[in-house]
This record gives sequence, structure tokens and C-alpha cells, in this order.
Amino acid sequence: MSEIKVYDAPEFTAKFMPSEELDAILKEDRSKFFIVRVEDMYRHVNRPVPASRSTIYSCLFITEGEASMKIGSESYTIHRNELLIVPAGQVFSFQENDVNKGYLCGFHADFLVGKWLQNNLLKEFDFLQVWGNPLIKPDVQSARFIQSLYARLLIDYSQNGLQNSGILQSYLLALLCEINRVYQSGSTPDPIPAVTLTNRFRELVFSLFRTKQRVSEYAALLHITPNHLNKTVRTVSGKSPTKWIDEAILLEAKVLLCQTGLSINEIAAQVGLDDPSYFTRLFKKFEGQTPTEFRRMIEKS
Repeated sequence: MSEIKVYDAPEFTAKFMPSEELDAILKEDRSKFFIVRVEDMYRHVNRPVPASRSTIYSCLFITEGEASMKIGSESYTIHRNELLIVPAGQVFSFQENDVNKGYLCGFHADFLVGKWLQNNLLKEFDFLQVWGNPLIKPDVQSARFIQSLYARLLIDYSQNGLQNSGILQSYLLALLCEINRVYQSGSTPDPIPAVTLTNRFRELVFSLFRTKQRVSEYAALLHITPNHLNKTVRTVSGKSPTKWIDEAILLEAKVLLCQTGLSINEIAAQVGLDDPSYFTRLFKKFEGQTPTEFRRMIEKS
């Protein structure tokens, strides 16, 4: 089985934005934590970034212009005072030449484990989960608070790297809590059972889609009927469980097409589909082109 490359921060910047200037801004231990002005990073992106995964959580905040990115199966564009969150392990891609200003903060889960911080802290933040909504739109006052926390993190990181890790951890936690307050204000105060069930289903799909591709299998794991799962997921998310499963399969296939030299038949097998013809039909249904055409398009980029 061919392993999909999951980039850490040094590998990602070296591949898609090689620059001595950027290397001077980002410290050697950027695989744990980094923060950079967007305008100091994006101009070094030398080509479109194809479907990829990272070991870090990324929090992008725009203060001027706009930024576009595909996260999971959806495309997003944010503008002034808006955020995009990419959880570790989630599939993302973006084009070059965005014109904007703002901040990008990236951190590994281990960075938020310290003297005062618990090992499972990230589970407290729904927006950092693969099933969360990556687009966050703060009100004016919250945006000011968020921007000031980004600025404070940048000052200490620029001057001291990770030498004052306790201070960086504290400000990062404050930033996440401020983002979470905005995120929670846009959802139900106490998750209703239907939302909790849908989130649990999406979490299971993210980890099991290669071996479990029938709605009935997920219903059994959740101890409910397939009909109940269908109705609940469709009501909460606007998409059927089958579509969530298909999208997970296609996301994995796109990463394999971008990163490996596997044949179409081999990729179909890796995403759990024994019939390459069905895989090609499914891919074209969602992407409007065959897997082979998609790979050629990526190779020309």
C-alpha cells in the first residue's frame, strides 16, 4: 500500500514556497508552531498546491483582500476579518496569486500540551475537528480581539522563536478560545442529539471509509437504523450519508492521484473500490472529469 504524504511545516514550505527569505522568518522548529504574515508567505507560493494533508492545524485570518481554499470537499473564500481553519489530517488545496494581508498560524497538537494544558485539549474545540465548519466570521469586536492575539503571537515568535513557549501556548490558547466563542455563537448552545449523531457519523467516515462504504455499516456502529441515520444526517448537513461517504472516497483518491504514480486500478483498490470502472464513473460524477484527466491537469500545473 502506498502511503500518502502528510507534510510537516518544513517539508510543505520547502516544496511549495521555497525561499531563503521565508526560511529566515519561520524558525527551524516550525513543525511545532509558527506564525507568519500572509503577505510574507503567499508571494513565495510558486505553483498551485494540489490536494494535500498536513501534520499541523492551520488558522488563517485575513485583514485585507481575500483568500480562497478548498478544504475537504468544499471551496471557501474569506475576506477581511474572516478565518479559515484547516484541521491536521484534513485534505486541502489552493491556488497561487491571492492578493491579501493577514496572519497564518500553524501548530502541532503536541504544542498545546504543557505545564497547564491537558493532553486532550483540542477535543474541546469543534472547529478544529475534521467535521467542523472551517469558515468563521467574527463580529467587529471579536475580530479586533482575534487580530490583537495574532499580532501578540507574531511579536514574540519573531523575536524569540519558541524560547518563550509558555507565553506562546497561553496566547495561542486565548486565540483558540476567542475563535471558539465566535464559533459557538453561530451554533446551538447545547448540541442537540441530531447534531451530535451527525458529527459522530462524519468522524467515523473520515477514518473508516476505505473499509466501510454502506450506510447500514455506519448505522450499526452508531446503534441506530439506516433510515434514522439517513434522515438525521440529511436534515442536519443537507447531504445524505452516501454522499459524505462518496466525498471521502474521492478526496482520498485525489490526494493519491496528486502524490503517487499509482495506476487508476491501484488507486481504486486503495480507496476500497474493487471495480475500477465504477471508481472512474464516481470520480467523473463529482469532478466532471475522469481520474486520468484530473491527473493530467495536475501535472500541467
